[in-house]
Amino acid sequence: MNTQSRSEAYAAAGVDITAGYQSVELMKRHIARTITDGVCSDIGGFGGLFAPDLSGMSHPVLVSGTDGVGTKLKLAMLLDKHDTIGIDCVAMCVNDIICCGAQPLFFLDYIACGKNVPERIAAIVSGVAEGCVQAGCALIGGETAEHPGMMPEEEYDLAGFSTGIVDRDRIIDSKTMQPGDTILALPSSGVHSNGFSLVRKVFDIEHADLTTPREELGGSSLGQTLLTPTKIYVKPVLALTRSVRVRGISHITGGGFYENIPRSIPDGLGAKIAIADVRTPPIFDLIARAGHISQRDMFNTFNMGVGMSIVVAAEDAPAALALLHSFGEDAYILGTIVASEEKLILS
Repeated sequence: MNTQSRSEAYAAAGVDITAGYQSVELMKRHIARTITDGVCSDIGGFGGLFAPDLSGMSHPVLVSGTDGVGTKLKLAMLLDKHDTIGIDCVAMCVNDIICCGAQPLFFLDYIACGKNVPERIAAIVSGVAEGCVQAGCALIGGETAEHPGMMPEEEYDLAGFSTGIVDRDRIIDSKTMQPGDTILALPSSGVHSNGFSLVRKVFDIEHADLTTPREELGGSSLGQTLLTPTKIYVKPVLALTRSVRVRGISHITGGGFYENIPRSIPDGLGAKIAIADVRTPPIFDLIARAGHISQRDMFNTFNMGVGMSIVVAAEDAPAALALLHSFGEDAYILGTIVASEEKLILS
C-alpha cells in the first residue's frame, strides 16, 4: 500500500486518498478469486490487460455490455448489506452479452460514493468478484470515486462493463427462427435488478418492515426477497449454444416481456405465450396487490419469474431442456413462435 501519498488539503475537501488505498488492499483477495488464464496485469495499474485465447476461432468478434444496478442499491443501503449487490451488477452485463452467444472474458466496475468507507467498498467488490466467478470472467480493473457534496456520505452508485468474445459464425442473430419453434424459459431468482423505482413506491420502502419473515414469501422477509441477487445464466446458456442451434435469446430486464422478448424476434414472427404457463413467484403477486398494478403493467415492468427466454427448434426442445436441467436450471416450455405482425402475443 502507498504510505507516502497523503493530501491534507484534499482530505479537508472530503476526499481521503488513503481510504482509497485501504479499499484496494481489502478487495485484492476477492479479485484474486476471479483470475483466469488470460489475465496479464495486477490491480492497481492504469489499465487492465487481457490476452484472449483465440484458438479454434475463425473470425473472433468482441462483444461488450455495460449496465448498473439502479435503485435496488437503496435497499442494500437500508439493510446495510453490500456483499451481494455486485452480483447484480455483473449479471446485468454478462447476461446481456450471452444473448448473442459470447463468452464473457473480463469485467470492470465503477463505484461512486459520498464517502469512501474501505470495508463497505470491499464488501461491494466481494459481490462483484462472486458474480465474475459465476460468469467465468476476470475482474481486471475498476474505479472508486469519492464525490463529497454530490451525494450523501452513506450513499453510492455501482456500474460495470464487460467484454466477451464469440466466433462470427456462431453469433446468435435470430435469422433462422421460424414458426413452430419452441420458446424456453429460464426462471429468475426474483425481481432481479429492474423495476425497483416502482417496487420502492409500492412498499414505501424507506418505511417498510424489511426484516420480519412473511408467510406469503415462504418465510423470507421482504428485504431478503427483494435483495436476492440477479441470476447469472452464462454457464448453462453457453453450454446450450454448444449443444443445439439456439435461434434467439432475450434477457428479461426493465420493460419486462413486452420490451425484451420482441428484441430477439425478426419481423413477421411473434412469441405466443399463455400467461397461465408463466411460473410467477409470490413476490410478483405481492407487488401487484400492494400497488394495485394491472397485469399488463406487471408484464411490462418486471421479469415475472422469467430471467431469460431461449428459442430453439421444436425438435431440439427436449434435449435443450435436459441439458439446462443438468445445470440445475428449472427450465420449461414458455411458448411458441408463430407467424404474426405482433412480436408478442400474451394471453
